[in-house]
Amino acid sequence: MLIVIHDLRKIYRMGDDEVRALDGVDLEVERGEYLAIMGPSGSGKSTLMNLIGCLDTPSSGEYVLNGERVSGLDDSELARIRNREIGFVFQTFNLLPRATALANVELPLIYRGLSPAKRRPLVEEAIESVGLTDRAHHRPSELSGGQRQRIAIARALVHGAKLLVFDEATTALDPESEAFVLAAIEALRGRATVLAISHQPALTSVADRIYRITDGKCVEVEAAKGSDRAAS
Repeated sequence: MLIVIHDLRKIYRMGDDEVRALDGVDLEVERGEYLAIMGPSGSGKSTLMNLIGCLDTPSSGEYVLNGERVSGLDDSELARIRNREIGFVFQTFNLLPRATALANVELPLIYRGLSPAKRRPLVEEAIESVGLTDRAHHRPSELSGGQRQRIAIARALVHGAKLLVFDEATTALDPESEAFVLAAIEALRGRATVLAISHQPALTSVADRIYRITDGKCVEVEAAKGSDRAAS
């Protein structure tokens, strides 16, 4: 298993009120699996994504990622895990506006401490994999929304992340760009574990498993009809 979660809880206190964003989540995700998580606004799905992505810490419970217990780590240790194990693709792209596409993709490798000589071939390969070699020296403002999302995918892939988190990654895209994101995810099937947080049927319908979050509870629904798991 790449991910093992047991009785995970996240509680926020607002004055005298207690908000249970997550209220006892249990989840196991196999290596190479494609998991989709759905839920209405305020259901807790973004909170779960932040915990799985090591962007936040739980109030209680266990979270083990790739054999390491991360639920009790501090901020610097979580940053280390994110840089080594996790790649993110967000709805808003999260690219540095003044940096070129190449420089944006290079960032995770800089944080890891790789030399320029070791970084460059990895970056070029990642950008080529999303079909944007000819746009490598353009800034985000010079790219379309779909191209920016493809650069975000290249950045998520460049450091060999074992877990890729797609947060509403196709919501703002045109149909052609959405199709490219779906093709990229399909190409990753079996090679990396993909977690998609989305309302979009295009992303969720081809997942191996679909979970729905309601009131901080996470429940598996039937496997997607297009997945190998559903066909077995």
